[in-house]
Amino acid sequence: MTEQRIIRICESDFPIRQALALDRTALAVITGVDGPSYRPEGATMVIGPDGRAFGNLSSGCLDADVVQRAAVVLASGRAETLRYGRNSPFFDIALPCGGGLDITVIPDPPRPALEGAASQLALRQVARIDLSPDLVLEIRPQVRFIVFGQGPETSCFARLAQQAGYPVDLFSPDPETLEGAGFGTVDRLMEWPAALAADARSAVAVFFHDHDREPPLLEAALASPAFYVGAQGSLRAHRARCAALEARGVPAGRLASPFGLIPSTRDARTLAVSVLAHVLEVDSLRD
Repeated sequence: MTEQRIIRICESDFPIRQALALDRTALAVITGVDGPSYRPEGATMVIGPDGRAFGNLSSGCLDADVVQRAAVVLASGRAETLRYGRNSPFFDIALPCGGGLDITVIPDPPRPALEGAASQLALRQVARIDLSPDLVLEIRPQVRFIVFGQGPETSCFARLAQQAGYPVDLFSPDPETLEGAGFGTVDRLMEWPAALAADARSAVAVFFHDHDREPPLLEAALASPAFYVGAQGSLRAHRARCAALEARGVPAGRLASPFGLIPSTRDARTLAVSVLAHVLEVDSLRD
């Protein structure tokens, strides 16, 4: 009996909505990586019978060839594994990184499996797609940002995270902050919304200069499964924040310090990039 292989990927590595939008599709999945690679194992490209493709497997050096070969796979109905780069028969297609890739092209994956996975991801649950008896993709939801705050730091961070493609929930007592971000919800009381549930793939970022607004929000965030909880301010502000939380009976050990990768930022854009990079670094270290 063949041992089942499970490849774990992020939602952003599998364009599942595009796959469901096509009547027929082939999935080109990276199933082997030899040396350096631009994309991770499990990254998937969706290819339609008309040659339309969604997602990518490289920086462009082999994707067009995979699309052409997928047409043959769709016509035959038989999966095929292709080797590119190191030890490949396709000597005219070079990988600049110098590594090797095995790409398995699978025709007409079971639609119920795709639909079920899409539904699970919409609920922010880990999804599973059995592509063959011995190959399974386990797809985790992408990082979601829950942002509270007021001022340009809040607007800039929320806008940056959203434009980078991440789902963002933004709450502010200040309409101008939401206008600066281009989206969000006005919350005058600045309490944790009853309908808002942070999951284990959520990061909570709080941007207030008035730190008295923070404790109830941070208390709820720290009680949730969110993998990252942080708030802007100096080291002195962080210590005062932790003391305020401890006074409420809330352990503050999970509260991020420093808040961001770049110390002592002095402008909203640098802080936004710093915090976004910090959250993604923390997430990558959990894998």
